[in-house]
Amino acid sequence: MKRTKKTLCALAAAAMLIGCLAGCGSGGKEPAATDGDGSASLLLGGIGPLTGDYANYGTSNRNGAQIAVDEINAAGGVNGFNFTLDFQDSQGNPDSAVAAYGKLMDNGMDVSLGGTFSGETQSIVAAAKADSILVLTATASSKACIEGNDCAFRVCFNDPAQGAASANYIADNNLATKIAVFYASDNDYCVGLYDTFAAECETLGLEVVEVQTFTSSTNTDFSTQINAIKDSGAELVFLPIYAAEASTLLTQASGKLENVVYFGCDGLDGLLTKVSDPALVEGVMMLTPFAANSTDENVQSFVTAYEAAYGTVPDQFAADGYDAIYTIAAALQQAGITSENKDDPFNEKMVAAMTQITVEGVTGTMTWGADGETSKAAQAMIIRDGTTVLYEG
Repeated sequence: MKRTKKTLCALAAAAMLIGCLAGCGSGGKEPAATDGDGSASLLLGGIGPLTGDYANYGTSNRNGAQIAVDEINAAGGVNGFNFTLDFQDSQGNPDSAVAAYGKLMDNGMDVSLGGTFSGETQSIVAAAKADSILVLTATASSKACIEGNDCAFRVCFNDPAQGAASANYIADNNLATKIAVFYASDNDYCVGLYDTFAAECETLGLEVVEVQTFTSSTNTDFSTQINAIKDSGAELVFLPIYAAEASTLLTQASGKLENVVYFGCDGLDGLLTKVSDPALVEGVMMLTPFAANSTDENVQSFVTAYEAAYGTVPDQFAADGYDAIYTIAAALQQAGITSENKDDPFNEKMVAAMTQITVEGVTGTMTWGADGETSKAAQAMIIRDGTTVLYEG
């Protein structure tokens, strides 16, 4: 059965009315388009900010995915398929993500990479279920953004997992006992991390001595928050925020907050690109599953290829994008789908395969549960001498 290609109005209606009713295997796939070499083309559609303040995240996600697509195609593809990546700019806006999803469906998308951010992914996940499209988001971490769609999975940790893991890492490594938190109270990513971090700190006996917040309309002057954190006597400042706001805080706190550890999660990736002086972010730590300086052969191969293509070291968003493509390739192989039998229930087979595969990625060894969540180990990174490296104590 041919998939429905929705207009924007239909997308919104699907999200509100039928997102929870449609089954994953209700739609079939049309025969794939054929490339010039006779192989079939599988279209992978991604969404994320390629322009605006958060463009570094979407660009990294896209670039990492493109490296994997190029490698897979150069090696002969998968089961008679070559991969094609179509990555649409959302400017970090959920409404724009809906429009981007509609365009990808019009272009014939076979598998969705979801959105780079949680809000983007949540805005399209019900429509993807109605369209019988497998969603594998590389970096959208809000627990809610894939809920309600049992055809949706993620490569990254979810926010509750990151928040709890951060508290445990701080305790296990004796980084601090008195902690201040600085986060955006109007951002689901930040709130989700804060809530689980605070709860885990209470369980572990870590004292949260100060909590300071900001919003998207008050994110330029943090002097009041910095003074409050200074007066609290905190030994560590937990930053469950994005790199843009973190760079503002660290710049304004320079010379004011001394002898404190700054510790964040994957949102801090790309922090070095947001400051004019690397010394401002020296010693900042972040919990992430990807270490560009890892000696693992697959990691170094990816880093080398990424540097050759884009002239910079890949961050975790790039690594997650890269792993997402190889995960799709593994699911395709596990499902036994070829260009000859693609008329069979494509999505149903791909979804079933996702819970049967193990992927040795550059962000760790990954498996998936029926809830779409991945299981893998996290690592702590630290910025030293203008480079993000694995923290070894």
